[in-house]
Amino acid sequence: MANAGPNAPGRTSVWLDGKVRRRGQPSGLDRERITEATVRLLDTDGLAKFSMRRLATELNVTAMSVYWYVDTKDDLLELALDAAFGGLDLPDPEADEDWREQLRTIAREYRGLLVRHPWVSPLAGTFLNIGPNSLALSRIVHRVIRKSGLPAHGITGAISAVFQFVYGFGTIEGHFIARAGQAGMTQDAYFRHAMASATRSPDAAEILKENEEIMAARGGDTVEDMRDRDFTFALELLVAGIEAKVATPPQGRGDQRDQPK
Repeated sequence: MANAGPNAPGRTSVWLDGKVRRRGQPSGLDRERITEATVRLLDTDGLAKFSMRRLATELNVTAMSVYWYVDTKDDLLELALDAAFGGLDLPDPEADEDWREQLRTIAREYRGLLVRHPWVSPLAGTFLNIGPNSLALSRIVHRVIRKSGLPAHGITGAISAVFQFVYGFGTIEGHFIARAGQAGMTQDAYFRHAMASATRSPDAAEILKENEEIMAARGGDTVEDMRDRDFTFALELLVAGIEAKVATPPQGRGDQRDQPK
């Protein structure tokens, strides 16, 4: 999903500026090795702790060696972001498969990406996101949604509805898992701790009391179970919404229902 908003004045994209051409230097590095190490560090240390010096140490080279391949830290983060999108297992939109199932597959894959790599969500909203893997995802998503039969003017709205939902859901899920890990707790233990803490606030306790029936009906033995049920149900609502729009005849200016009585 392409998002505008580079985080430096005048900066466009590493994919446009011709900054990814250098390779094969005596250090034994190459762009792919540097990018892979960047992804590993972002996964283990997080975005806030990532630095070029830390990366150089990981690669056992000097920081200047890294700068031979990328001009800035932002360039490297943008490369790592697109590399993460390359890990998606995406359907073939030309295959003889129902668009609904293909859309569900893409949504689940995108959610998994955001959970595995919590640093992806802030970067996806920062960079132009026109690397080859990101563009491949965008192309497949557009072709799958087109198979639904929606009119052209509804394609981008449907994509936004589904994938902004997945983006928000996966981002919150990934951050929750990260906070639980930082606290040295399982997700279930962290959830119980958070709920117990919330009940100490009179306002929060009142809301939780009002929602007891909803929480009970939600079902699931674990936090992961509850989350999976919520995600699946919400995604099915969106798929049903697309189906409903396809089944609804367009109301043009000449439609009798639009005429004054």
